[in-house]
Amino acid sequence: MKRTIKKVAVLGSGVMGSRIACHFAGTGVSVLLLDIVPKEAAASDKPSERNKIVNEALQAAIKSSPSPVYHNNVIKNIKTGNFDDNLKDIAGCDWVIEVVVERLDIKRQLYERIEPLRTPGTLITTNTSGIPIHMLAEGRSDDFKRNFCGTHFFNPPRYLRLLEIIPAAGTDPAVIDFLMEYGDLHLGKTTVLAKDTPAFIANRIGVFGIMSIFNSMEKLGLTIDEVDALTGPLIGRPKSATFRTADVVGIDTLVNVAKGVAANCPDDEAKAVFAIPGWLEQMVNNKWLGDKTGQGFFKKTKGAGGEKEIHVLDLKTLEYGPRSKPKFATVETAKPIEDLKQRLKALVAGQDKAAEFLRHFHYALFSYISHRVPEISDAPYRIDDAMMAGFGWEIGAFESWDVLGVAKTTDAMKAAGYTVAPWVEEMLAAGNDRFYKIAGGQRLYYDPNKKTYEGTEGAAEQPTPFIVLSNYKDKIIWKNSNAYVYDIGDGVAALQWNTKMNTMGGEVLEAINKAVGIAEERFKGLVIANEGANFSAGANVGMIFMYAVEQEYDELDMAIRLFQSTMMRVRYSSVPVVVAPHGLTLGGGCELNLHADKICSSAETYIGLVELGVGLIPGGGGTKEFALRAADELHNEEPDTNTLKNRFLTIATAKVATSAHEAYEMGIFRKGHDEIVMNPARRIAESKRSVLQMHDSGYTTPLQRKDIKVLGRSALGALYAGINGMWRANYATDHDALVARKLAYVMCGGDLSEPTFVSEQYLLDLEREAFLSLAGERKTLERLQSVLKTGKPVRN
Repeated sequence: MKRTIKKVAVLGSGVMGSRIACHFAGTGVSVLLLDIVPKEAAASDKPSERNKIVNEALQAAIKSSPSPVYHNNVIKNIKTGNFDDNLKDIAGCDWVIEVVVERLDIKRQLYERIEPLRTPGTLITTNTSGIPIHMLAEGRSDDFKRNFCGTHFFNPPRYLRLLEIIPAAGTDPAVIDFLMEYGDLHLGKTTVLAKDTPAFIANRIGVFGIMSIFNSMEKLGLTIDEVDALTGPLIGRPKSATFRTADVVGIDTLVNVAKGVAANCPDDEAKAVFAIPGWLEQMVNNKWLGDKTGQGFFKKTKGAGGEKEIHVLDLKTLEYGPRSKPKFATVETAKPIEDLKQRLKALVAGQDKAAEFLRHFHYALFSYISHRVPEISDAPYRIDDAMMAGFGWEIGAFESWDVLGVAKTTDAMKAAGYTVAPWVEEMLAAGNDRFYKIAGGQRLYYDPNKKTYEGTEGAAEQPTPFIVLSNYKDKIIWKNSNAYVYDIGDGVAALQWNTKMNTMGGEVLEAINKAVGIAEERFKGLVIANEGANFSAGANVGMIFMYAVEQEYDELDMAIRLFQSTMMRVRYSSVPVVVAPHGLTLGGGCELNLHADKICSSAETYIGLVELGVGLIPGGGGTKEFALRAADELHNEEPDTNTLKNRFLTIATAKVATSAHEAYEMGIFRKGHDEIVMNPARRIAESKRSVLQMHDSGYTTPLQRKDIKVLGRSALGALYAGINGMWRANYATDHDALVARKLAYVMCGGDLSEPTFVSEQYLLDLEREAFLSLAGERKTLERLQSVLKTGKPVRN
């Protein structure tokens, strides 16, 4: 049957249920969110009283940070109710998701009530994180069982991309195929097929990793601060590392999962690792459960001066004390290495206690994941995908094993007393020395069942190929030390660069110009995209500061001209240029998007022109482009200056969109033109499709604009008055006001006596002159220096 999801019922409005409802609403689906009636309202006939629990839960979710919704307008897609009055309404839903308390009896009782009310064929899934799916389905009708499975979202659902799909024995395979595709395309998830085993994939491996660390740290005498320093971004894991992650997840949750695995996995060769240490049991008894109780491994306190401090637990004494900054020789040597894979090699090769810990950390993990195939998954890549999407790992465990050398590391593991699964030994004996390899732009994984390499992209659960630029190393057609231009097939070129935070300096601008030139000569069009956490944090602030502090204004002027001309090269190329942003897309990164023919953005794109924060105005065409767009939105007969004012305020307040959806409201993305791609892994493939579509439709180079209507003094006075009001009310410093006046001057086209039509170059010249004058201001230099030292501008 062909399924269409128009309405979803979410049963249970707790932390997970309310946020799952918000995520579905954000995709445009109508949501029915239900929960129990409060005991005190059992006799009431007032919906406000009977729906108190669900309404308060939804409001708490909406107010939480980070926000569970892409923009607040989507809340209208959610209707609330209760199980007694509104459960009958699930008859009109296409998918019912159960997210009630983790108790088998309560879930079964709810299913008993759902069975006669749901329309036959309706999807019914559970978000359980530990209860076996087959046990939940017991006693249900055949139709219920065919359409029932586990859909395990991770919290927070908007941001953590993992969605584990867990079939039961009676689940229709077509249901699984549908959910795998729907989660990927419409929910933006990495959908991972998991088996119905305790804790499924991500929690099974994740909790083992944490429990294994508990064992190793005791043997090596390491502290909490030392372990978190070694198991965070240093090795490609989130900043929360190990112990901060445990506090966020909940120490009681961690203990329950560990106990569940130990009790329900009698054949697990590492079952002893899941034994709960005495100090951890004591923490649970003390209700030191992490963030939910205000203290766990860390505790917020107030110092002598009243300032907030974070203290850390000493596991030997169970007393809290000040945090320390660990220092290890191996870490000091490896930390400056930008490339994670090279950094891992350096860390494991060290000779101190940190290196010893990291060796055993990886050996234990590699041993464990090898033995979990085929128990929890037939395919190794699914384990890696689950850990990257669910726990925020930068690379997967099998990929890390590849980096360190499978054969070499396996020998070292055996020498240290660790075992590997027989299939790994067979793989190596057959001359296959890697779990992954790249062929024709596609990543292949070793399949232990077929004893050969199979494709991950384009597999059954991922029907549309994903384009990963780093898989096209054999298709590089031009490069410099920071950037690469690839041939990604079908007559489309692609550019990416690899700098710190993907900032844009001279070599990146050279690469953009070169990529456009190559595309014009040999290709149908160009895709610009980056991998890693962010698209681009903007222009190279260090370069700007160096030129400005040395008063090299001619050099700075040339650099700004190059940036502007590069953006215009993108805008007026003879082939379509599509940009695929994701994550932070700030300053110059935003300006590049503003000048593209089309944007295919990840839903999680945080984009904006932030130069005012460092005492500058957008100097790469961003100010010009906002003035141009404001002019296009003005009414010809009686110009409404609110359009210009809103554009001005967006830049003047350094506003950053908190999602791609909000970028439409800010006027950065164009409604009906630019595109949001829910799954960031698909944005490059979608960009390529857009390039081909524009080319096949007969793309023509746009004409440079000379008809931009600027309002001059008539608008400038109003903007100056507003700036002065903000300054008098102490919302803006003297320097903020100075920068804002420069911005207003450019956006109004200068001190013109009447509205005038001007060219893009006219506005670019004003923009560049204002940028140069501000770069010579002492307070701007102070802000730039602060960003370079601390990552944040000083308020002066």
